[in-house]
Amino acid sequence: MVLSSLRAYLDLLRREREVIEITAPVDPHLEVAEIHRRVIAAGGPALLFGNVKGSRYPIVTNLFGTARRIELAFGRRPLEFVKQAVRAAHELLPPTPEKLWSFRGFALDGLKVGLSRRGSGPVMEAMESPADLSQLPVITSWPEDGGPFITLPLVYTEHPHERSHNLGMYRMHVYDGQTTGMHWQIQKGGGFHYSVAEREGHSLPVTVFLGGPPALMLAAIAPLPENLPELLLASLLMGGRIPRVPDPRGAYPLLAEAEFALAGEVRPHERRAEGPFGDHYGYYSLAHDFPAFNVQRVFHRRDAIYPATVVGKPRQEDFFIGDYLQELLSPLFPMVMPSVRDIWSYGETGFHSLAAAVVHERYAREALVSAFRILGEGQLSLTKFLLITDTPRDLRDFKGTLEHILARADFASDLFVFDRTAMDTLDYTGTALNRGSKGVLMGLGDAKRDLPHEFRLPEGLPLPSGVTAARPFCAGCLVLKGKPYSEAPEQAARLAGEAAFARWPLLVLVDDVAAAESSEQFLWTAFTRFEPGGDIHPAGRDLIRHHVAYRAPICIDARMKPRYPKEVRPDRATVEVVDRRWTEYFPAGMVQDKRPSGDPLN
Repeated sequence: MVLSSLRAYLDLLRREREVIEITAPVDPHLEVAEIHRRVIAAGGPALLFGNVKGSRYPIVTNLFGTARRIELAFGRRPLEFVKQAVRAAHELLPPTPEKLWSFRGFALDGLKVGLSRRGSGPVMEAMESPADLSQLPVITSWPEDGGPFITLPLVYTEHPHERSHNLGMYRMHVYDGQTTGMHWQIQKGGGFHYSVAEREGHSLPVTVFLGGPPALMLAAIAPLPENLPELLLASLLMGGRIPRVPDPRGAYPLLAEAEFALAGEVRPHERRAEGPFGDHYGYYSLAHDFPAFNVQRVFHRRDAIYPATVVGKPRQEDFFIGDYLQELLSPLFPMVMPSVRDIWSYGETGFHSLAAAVVHERYAREALVSAFRILGEGQLSLTKFLLITDTPRDLRDFKGTLEHILARADFASDLFVFDRTAMDTLDYTGTALNRGSKGVLMGLGDAKRDLPHEFRLPEGLPLPSGVTAARPFCAGCLVLKGKPYSEAPEQAARLAGEAAFARWPLLVLVDDVAAAESSEQFLWTAFTRFEPGGDIHPAGRDLIRHHVAYRAPICIDARMKPRYPKEVRPDRATVEVVDRRWTEYFPAGMVQDKRPSGDPLN
């Protein structure tokens, strides 16, 4: 089934009882987001808010917030197509009539992929010029956000000279009726296009689409190589050609089935403060100067539906999208990086904070070559910490993967820290915006040590001063509750040398020992709150031929630091409103009211 529009997908969700229409009036300022987050926590349906305060347009959220809805939106066909493409690349050289015939189905599917032109389409049913963004039901998700943000924009740009295109998803801070922020982080294709135009003193035309085929939203997020067109991937995911119609003002073509299209430009050297914004790491990203998008006209369907999502502490809707994209693109990794068998980024850490890979080790230290290759590949280059093994295993099982590596790692030769590198714009653990460090830990070959499973203090030894709790996360990894960083900034450096912990290769110092209770809590706490260059503390270190040889145990300082932004928290007044009105939204207990675990109030 070809889902050629947001409408077609919503019709499918209705048939599958995977969407609920809420007729009670709701406020796009905080209330919609609080409802959405509770439904996500309960594994509930997509939400269509039909009565939105201050706007005539309905809002739809939680379109992809469960594995089942991801399956409904995309199915298994795209993955099978990618696998076929990989097989074809290996088996069709040299081509023979027999080989070509065996791939005839793949070739026929390939003929369906691409773009098509139409004279008109639903997105052109209405146009407003000058633009008035105040008519859109743009949501505010968190109480300390700098304002309302468009959270599912499909930002389309073209290279000023090469005419190659980029479709990306970058949050958009709405300043007024004609202006938004354009949050082009490092490594974003639209930002590369803008930098070319800005150097030449020109404005960059930009068109932002809202809605359309579900495949567009997925393709805009996908970490594709820089020159691979996102619209091609969207067409592949959709299973058909994507129709476009001309913009009557002569700018970029419009996606015919979009709900809205915002057309305008980003002018050279124009910056405005963008943020704060409660982001997918679970913290506020702070206000910084970013380019401004000047919206000149808005095209839309007469009965347009406004799509939105809410991000925050994992797991949110973007977690399910990210996992599906990893599965979809995983067959391509060995083609792009031949020494890499498998790779997985952990959504619980915001994806860029931690990845693990299985690589070939056909000669001594080849695994390090593979690590360099991963850290030099597209958006994977923003990975903050990378785990490497040469043994095939299920990388999604993080606890098992960490145990496997800790049993094999020789910290003197297998732990690397690279300082003064680029870092994800949203990660504030580094030394400055977009600046920080990276770490690689390799666990190769046969096990080198037996790992402790239970923590018992050696006879006669108390817990070291300042440590109030110690709990294993997994074999070989001990989580310690210490003093707040502001009171004892050097505590982690001391703990690595304590005799009480000598049997444990990895120590993680936290503010709350509950981080040891689950992989989800451990991943979020440990890897969003430490930076390799500043927060890895070994029992000792030696400098050998310019290489730092670390001695175990290694202590990671994953406490909150005073310079970090605040964790996102809902505000008490909004929580009380949603508590009181839950049965108005969902009569007769249609959806469970489940507040996200460990969700403190602001």
